[in-house]
Amino acid sequence: MSKTFRIVFIGVLVAQALVLYTVESMIPVPFIAPGAKLGLTNLITVIALYTLNSKRDAFLIIILRLLLSTIFGGNLSTFMYSAVGAIFSYFVMIFVKEIFKDKVSIIGVSAAGAFFHNVGQLIVASLIVQNIGVMLYLPILSIAGLGTGIFIGIASNFIVQHLSRLSYFNNLYINK
Repeated sequence: MSKTFRIVFIGVLVAQALVLYTVESMIPVPFIAPGAKLGLTNLITVIALYTLNSKRDAFLIIILRLLLSTIFGGNLSTFMYSAVGAIFSYFVMIFVKEIFKDKVSIIGVSAAGAFFHNVGQLIVASLIVQNIGVMLYLPILSIAGLGTGIFIGIASNFIVQHLSRLSYFNNLYINK
């Protein structure tokens, strides 16, 4: 992947993540847990993990998305929740992808990321309110997170499979 193509591709992924963030913020989610969302921007993170050669590039996409989405329509509170959840999720997805590469598909990586994104956000919430009781939301958020994580994993798998047919992405490692 040439340097120019890499920069353009990262820019496109960040732009897509911002569009998904904007669309997601307009969707009312009728969950019991406050602040629950579908996690559509995780689609871009999973695609980046499976298409970019460098883990740093995927992390750069996450950081740029967090900063720009906060500038466009967030506040410090949403930034803290999103940042900790996204970074926690990122490292768990890398761990699962690398350690269990032959045993876990892209769908499992996405589901693990969704679950630990919720765990990261609940850790921040419990630190802010100084009450571990916030963790009582974990079962509800886990069910919702695993469901959306599986959906995001299926969509990511479909997109990465089709990207692998392009000449720029000939050497993608995709779990079948």
